[in-house]
Amino acid sequence: MDERPRTLLKALVAQRHWRYGDFVGHFTRTAEKVIRKGTANPTISEAQFRRWTAGTIRTLPGPDACRVLEEMFGVSAAALFQAPPSAESPAPAFSLKDEIDMTARDASNEAGAAASASISDTTLDQLRDDVAELARSYHSFSAFEVLQTARKLREEAEQHRDRTQVPAQQQDLLVIAGQACALLSAAAFDLGSLDGATRLARAAALYGETARFTPLRAFAGGALAYIAYFSGRPAEAAQIAQRAQMFTGLGDVAHRRLAAIEARAHGHRGDAASAQQALNASRQEGRGHIDDLHDGVAGEFGFPDDRLAMSNASTCLLLGDGEQAEAAARTALDLVAGKPEALRSARVVGGAAADLAAARLLCGDLDGAADALERVWIVPGEQRATGLLTRTARVRRALTDERFRRAPLADEMGERLEHFSRLAAQHQLGVGSGALAVLEG
Repeated sequence: MDERPRTLLKALVAQRHWRYGDFVGHFTRTAEKVIRKGTANPTISEAQFRRWTAGTIRTLPGPDACRVLEEMFGVSAAALFQAPPSAESPAPAFSLKDEIDMTARDASNEAGAAASASISDTTLDQLRDDVAELARSYHSFSAFEVLQTARKLREEAEQHRDRTQVPAQQQDLLVIAGQACALLSAAAFDLGSLDGATRLARAAALYGETARFTPLRAFAGGALAYIAYFSGRPAEAAQIAQRAQMFTGLGDVAHRRLAAIEARAHGHRGDAASAQQALNASRQEGRGHIDDLHDGVAGEFGFPDDRLAMSNASTCLLLGDGEQAEAAARTALDLVAGKPEALRSARVVGGAAADLAAARLLCGDLDGAADALERVWIVPGEQRATGLLTRTARVRRALTDERFRRAPLADEMGERLEHFSRLAAQHQLGVGSGALAVLEG
């Protein structure tokens, strides 16, 4: 029985050891190259492939399909659907050189397609640097400026993520977008939008989870804990901070920040023992561990000693420990003063000074509180963020104590604090101040 292929097409397919899937792959790639853009490329079903190779068709395929086949095999379509040449007359359609040339063309086309599905490393590096620079200079911008810039950076990271199919680039862009989201959350919180800050922090956590980048998940967890106790949910805040400390791959700075946040949460709960335990943990010497976010990028993602001391001063105030609160606040102010002027954070200066004033009022020192507030008044309106306003609100409440009610200085300080709050950025921009409402209630 004669088992010779009935068509040259069948013979050439057999020479290449192609199955239907192999044939379709080559056919599709060739069609993308030879068919005019804007025109639908021809397709081929498995049944149609069987008919072509079996030689059971009566007319040639459509013009576009013939062009694709001719480009694939270097033979006219008419010859492809005829019987292959006899053994005495070898087929001119196949040679080793042609096979190598065709393989080289396919490889080149596929490599080009892969290249077009990635982005430049230079573009990725620049975007990474832009987010890091925003984090490191966060203290020198208004929250509204951070909000605008971080939003653009997140959108840019997502646009690039749509353009690349390289897994490493995809992961890097997820981390960058997540960092931008975390900065957006911080800015939203500073502007008094607790709901917006919560959603953005959760988005940052999700980016970190998708990218398998635990430092970002831990930072977002700390932000969510911070927002929770400002929203009047200190027990939940403590639980969130504790869970975040369980992530692996965190450096000493990350653990110190989370311990300080946990201490504040316990302070809001009135749990003095747990708060003191977390305070002690936040002050412990680290083990020399670092991570790529809290240490590598740092800035707003970091937690330097001045911010730690300021946070712990607030915790001590919540516990009613005026002496320890004053010591921590003075330490924060001394540490800020020791920095170059360009690196001094107005938020930290103002927050630590407000806590110092509150600590002195707790001890009955009205004149000392007035002196401490001198460093609060100079904080510009655009830098009067939620954290600072809640601290000045605490001072304002302390001034209503029976000990100060008939003191003209207390009345003057109270009026100045009200004016200070009215000129804050979040009030000027019409942003809600949920944190103030909760903590003043």
